[in-house]
Amino acid sequence: MEVIIAKDYETLSRQAATIIAAQIIGRPDSVLGLATGSTPVGTYKHLVALYREGIIDFSRVKTFNLDEYYGVAPDNPCSYRWFMEENLFKHINILPENTYIPNGLAQDTAAECREYEEKIHRAGGIDLQLLGIGGNGHIGFNEPSDNFQSATHLVDLDPQTIEANSRFFASPDQVPRQALSMGIKSIMAARRIILLANGKAKARAVYEMIRGPITPELPASVLQLHPQAAVIIDQEAAALL
Repeated sequence: MEVIIAKDYETLSRQAATIIAAQIIGRPDSVLGLATGSTPVGTYKHLVALYREGIIDFSRVKTFNLDEYYGVAPDNPCSYRWFMEENLFKHINILPENTYIPNGLAQDTAAECREYEEKIHRAGGIDLQLLGIGGNGHIGFNEPSDNFQSATHLVDLDPQTIEANSRFFASPDQVPRQALSMGIKSIMAARRIILLANGKAKARAVYEMIRGPITPELPASVLQLHPQAAVIIDQEAAALL
């Protein structure tokens, strides 16, 4: 696991965008795994800027998002489809049919999860997966558990996750209690992984991820086993290292 400590969030975001841009330039038909939440917003802004400057072209890129709230429609401003459209997709030349996000309204969630895995497989697998990390060490919506969930699945969200995500909703009561999420096996199958973390609130999770034991009780710790995983953090998130 490579650890890169950036001086601040802006530098972190620029470094992550540079790595993703290099991936696209080197392979124009790259398959990217994308994340939501506040941490990758800066990275997406830099990618949009690089696209507008003519440095990168998304016309052949395919993307698969990590997760989506269960029971939330794609046109809901709190959905991850909405997030991706507002922060990245509508600002670049990616084809809508090449952007994949789990269907949060699927009646048969098991079938939806199987189909999502099949879509990733048909696309040739994920070349580069972008991740954030929760305060409890989750990646995607893989919450602390007694086992590593393998494939895309329906998740019961941890109370800490619900509380952390309540800032995006009018009240904590409106935060969905479940989500569809890629599993640990799905994430670890990516050829390359970049995890981003910023701020003091992530320092403990970052420390445990890098220096602690590999355990499903802190899901991000499994990245220690990935041969091409890079962690890009700011100085506050690195405070305990």
